[in-house]
Amino acid sequence: MKKFILGKKLKMTQIFEGENLVPVSVIQAGPCKVVQKKTEERDGYNAIQIGFEEIEENKLNKPEQGHFRKNNIPPLRYLREIKLEDISKIAVGETIEVNIFKKGDLVNIRGISKGKGFQGVVKRHGFRGGPASHGAKQWHRRPGSIGASSDPSRVFKGKEMPGRMGRERVTIRNLMVMDVDTEENLLLVKGSIPGSKGSLLLIEEA
Repeated sequence: MKKFILGKKLKMTQIFEGENLVPVSVIQAGPCKVVQKKTEERDGYNAIQIGFEEIEENKLNKPEQGHFRKNNIPPLRYLREIKLEDISKIAVGETIEVNIFKKGDLVNIRGISKGKGFQGVVKRHGFRGGPASHGAKQWHRRPGSIGASSDPSRVFKGKEMPGRMGRERVTIRNLMVMDVDTEENLLLVKGSIPGSKGSLLLIEEA
């Protein structure tokens, strides 16, 4: 069965692997609870809903509270669906822990990237900007010409322009698991991962 778990980005650090210093991201991974099963017959597709991070019941509205009480599961902050072809071996209420992964596994990690606000073309798209001398007043970070004149009298869709940057769903693929701490539910993954500290992540087997 495919391995997956929800987690939270904690920080970056570095560890020694032999004589090599390896940068790693530290993830609080699980434990997660299986909250609901969705079937082809009833819902049109097979999936399971998993929850992560217990919270006080009064922080949820009544429909959400009832959703957890239905299966005697403690209130959880985050809920996510994972589509699977076969869900027969998974039971509602089952716990998914970080020990499903081991050192050397390759994982895909999905999260929301850091938001950077409204940015110009130099930062957002890597434009080089305009000339920096010879009377080029206030032109250093401008995009330059963005289209033709009377024909077609518009800017084509998809033109790289200033705009909102970041806060997008990003998946980093084939990251290596460098270590698993089952006591503290920590996953150490080689390299950087999307999101800011404390942001939600979905970790899946690559």
